Amino acid sequence: MSEFLEGKTLLIDKPYEWTSFDVVNKMRWHLKQKLGVKKIKVGHAGTLDPLATGLLIICTGKNTKLIESFMGGEKTYTGTFLLGKTTPCYDLEKDFDATFPTDHITDEMMGAARESFLGEHQQVPPIFSAKQVDGKRAYDLARAGKEVELKPNIVHISSFTIDASRFPEVDFEIVCSKGTYIRSIANDFGKKLNSGATLIALRRTKSGDFDVKDAVDVEEWIVKLDD
Repeated sequence: MSEFLEGKTLLIDKPYEWTSFDVVNKMRWHLKQKLGVKKIKVGHAGTLDPLATGLLIICTGKNTKLIESFMGGEKTYTGTFLLGKTTPCYDLEKDFDATFPTDHITDEMMGAARESFLGEHQQVPPIFSAKQVDGKRAYDLARAGKEVELKPNIVHISSFTIDASRFPEVDFEIVCSKGTYIRSIANDFGKKLNSGATLIALRRTKSGDFDVKDAVDVEEWIVKLDD
């Protein structure tokens, strides 16, 4: 158990509808109880949205100093876009607010749209994001009904594959740089098809050299901690 105080890196498979901070807080509480201490450093290397699942790198003790280096690696995501509908936050956290035609969309159009994302380009983050605007989180301003203008970031997409066999749902795998918003890719993908799109499923499978295959869920980790 002393390893956790000294420094340990854990791979967690984040549950659906949990925030990344929910995972950190749950693990910190159990570690404090098990170790009998009042404080222990626990942090995560890269936020996952509440509606996303998958790999969350958790660091304790002195390993929290490694968080920045872990965050810099490429990320791999799998998931699903729904064509023809949009939401204000680009995923299912809010209700659909618009419907668009999809009958005109061909495999060739989707292929061209997919290829246009490859390489380096500018991406505007969703207004419902944790980006800082004048010292405040963008999603706090958006939820308060205030107008939010976010500056684009430079991101790099090294791989983007799609499977439209369940059209209008489109399954994907994306390998991308730190700071890439998959929700924004979904929204932009719909626009490139003269339609709309919403991210309806998202899972992070890799982050740098770490793989979700080696991760455990939170409850399993707690059981192991108590053994």
